[in-house]
Amino acid sequence: MDDWKKHLALIEDWLEKIIFAARWLLAPFYLGLALSLAVLMIKFIAELGHIAGLAFHGTETDVILGVLALVDLALTGSLLIIVIFSGYENFVSKIDHSGHQDWPEWMGTIDFSALKLKLLSSIVAISAIQLLKKFMSIDKMSDRELMWLVVIHVVFVVSSVLLALSDRIASHGHSGHGGTGTTPHAPTPEGSKDVASLAASHGDAGKPHH
Repeated sequence: MDDWKKHLALIEDWLEKIIFAARWLLAPFYLGLALSLAVLMIKFIAELGHIAGLAFHGTETDVILGVLALVDLALTGSLLIIVIFSGYENFVSKIDHSGHQDWPEWMGTIDFSALKLKLLSSIVAISAIQLLKKFMSIDKMSDRELMWLVVIHVVFVVSSVLLALSDRIASHGHSGHGGTGTTPHAPTPEGSKDVASLAASHGDAGKPHH
C-alpha cells in the first residue's frame, strides 16, 4: 500500500513539473510578436516616406491623415510591447532587469488585471485614431459606414469602462472581506503605558513603607 502511494506521489510530481514547464511553449508566441515589431517598423518607414512626398504638393488633410496613420502604427507597437513584456513576465518567467538602467517602472509590475485594462485602453485609442481618420475624409464615407465606426468605438469604450468597474468592485470586495474579521484589536502604545503605570502604582501600594 505504501509503495502504491509512493508511485502515485511520484507520478503527480512529474505531472506537475511537465505542466509547469509547458508555460515555455508560450515563449515562441512572444518572440513572434517581437519580430512583428520589425514589420510595423518597415510599414512606419514606408508611411513616413509617403508623408515626406506630400509635404510640398499634398493638401493639409492628406498630411494630417498620414500623421494619424503614423500615430496609429506607434500605438499598435506600444500595444505589442505591453503584451510581450507583461505576458512573458506573468505567464512564462520573470526577467532579470537589474543590469538595465533604463528599465521602465511599469514593466514587471503589471498583473493580469492591469494588463487587460491597458490592452483595452490601447484598443480604444487605436479605434479613436481610426475614427478620426475617417472623420477627416467624411465626404467620402456613407452614413452607414460612419454609424458602424461610431458604434464599434462606443462598444470598445463601454467595455473598457465596465472592465475597470468590475475590477474596482472586485478589489473593494476583497479588501472589505479582509476587514470583517473578529480579531481583537491590539492595545495601542498609549494604552500599554497606562496599563504599565497602573501596575507599577499597584505594586508600590503593596510595598511596606519604611
